[in-house]
Amino acid sequence: MAAACAGMEAAAAAAPAPPPSPPPPAAAAAAAAGPGWAELVCAQGRNLKAVLCQRCGSRVLLPGAATFARRELLLPAMRKKAAAAAAAGGGDVVREHWLVRDMFSFENVGFTRDVGNVKFLVCADCEAGPIGWHCLDDKDSFYVALERVAHE
Repeated sequence: MAAACAGMEAAAAAAPAPPPSPPPPAAAAAAAAGPGWAELVCAQGRNLKAVLCQRCGSRVLLPGAATFARRELLLPAMRKKAAAAAAAGGGDVVREHWLVRDMFSFENVGFTRDVGNVKFLVCADCEAGPIGWHCLDDKDSFYVALERVAHE
């Protein structure tokens, strides 16, 4: 069943994808994520700032609720709900994420219906998204794309 989620991963070929990398030290995490991300990751690899919806500002995660992780995932392009239903295909490869291990750590997030063996994460207030990804085979891994959220 894990192979069903591998199809959603941009880097997946014939072999299943490797597990996400463990959180790197703060300096390495900031360097790996690129310029501007250094102020978002603490020494333990957790989020220093609250994670917010880019569109409505709703709080998705509190500071310290997630761990920085690198994993290549293909997320559908962000668009409004009606436009997303009308459009087929297309998407973005995202590499930097906040990894949340407990779904109850979220302050405000919604889940789409199953798309194969995946549920996408959206803002529960304005339904903007997808902002993240969750494979149903792995009950303890929820990925929120850094580039699809704001930080405060």
